[in-house]
Amino acid sequence: MSEEEKYFTIKNHLGELYSLKSRKFGLEAKNILEYDKWKTELRIKLKKILGMNSMLSCALNPQIVESEKFSEYRRDKVIIQTEPGVWMPLYILTPDGIRPNEKRPCVIAPHGHGGGGKYAIVGRTDIPGVKASIEKYNYDYGLKFVMKGYVVLCSDARGSGERREAMQQGSGIEALMSTSCNNINNAAISIGQTLTGMMTWDLMRLVDYVETLSYCDSSKVACTGFSGGGLQALWLSALEDRITCCVVSGYFYGFKGSLLNTHLCGCNFVPRLWELIELGDLGALIAPRLLLIESGTVDSLNGEGGIQNVIEQVEITRKAYSLHNKKNNLYHHIFEGPHMWNGKKTYDFVNAWSGRGEKSC
Repeated sequence: MSEEEKYFTIKNHLGELYSLKSRKFGLEAKNILEYDKWKTELRIKLKKILGMNSMLSCALNPQIVESEKFSEYRRDKVIIQTEPGVWMPLYILTPDGIRPNEKRPCVIAPHGHGGGGKYAIVGRTDIPGVKASIEKYNYDYGLKFVMKGYVVLCSDARGSGERREAMQQGSGIEALMSTSCNNINNAAISIGQTLTGMMTWDLMRLVDYVETLSYCDSSKVACTGFSGGGLQALWLSALEDRITCCVVSGYFYGFKGSLLNTHLCGCNFVPRLWELIELGDLGALIAPRLLLIESGTVDSLNGEGGIQNVIEQVEITRKAYSLHNKKNNLYHHIFEGPHMWNGKKTYDFVNAWSGRGEKSC
């Protein structure tokens, strides 16, 4: 008898339930008209189960709380109010050389786990533990984007960085790298909301803030993220048409093939989501806007099916791009490697979108 056979688990039962009840509202459109109807209806359903309909808008009341100049860019720390009494800290990285009245394309760069929230994304190697995270995951993509001339905004998601709840607070490395995802999502579900919905709402408010910045081109806002940052980039771009270019790294796995077994953090779970769609359907909501997905061949989070699990989801998304006759607006970069930000095709892809270079994918 194997070690696993000694226990009476429900893993197989959950898998069977998934097969019976899942993806009742997946993409089946045969033309653009059907796609548009599906997209409108699905967005309504998703905002409801995310709990976004009960979230409250308010004045952003932005405040710059610190500023530091580096050799090629400035880093401002700002706080904005996303709901009444809910404050989100963020860094704005502004490249040197912006001319008077010039508006630069912007990159919103959400973070995932294990980097201290926004700190790894902007390259805060002065903070204990962050340097190791950057080296492991190639995590400082926000810093890389500002060095290429973009205005970059990197915020803390609820439960991470400076937004950790009481049980996860502290200045030690273990505390800094932890999150309050499970604590928040458990409580949020009980009042009809979700952490995923909160994250998406906050990023939508960040887009609102971008529109107030005189040096930002609000018609050119991209969102790029790795792992949990890829989750945020995917959800924001699926529900927010103001995002015109999206990069999802290390997060495009099938729910049953991966998330059901390997992603136990609360930020991945939305009540009844799996009854409606698969992850590839979420990606389909982005069509025909530019979308790059990058996947490591030996990413352990791909699940038992490996990279094929990812490819299956990309093919669902690809159907939406085919309907729009925009197949080239979706690119799947598969690289030999583990769970990490790769970036080999990303910067050329984003440069082509922004007009700062030619797309070479």
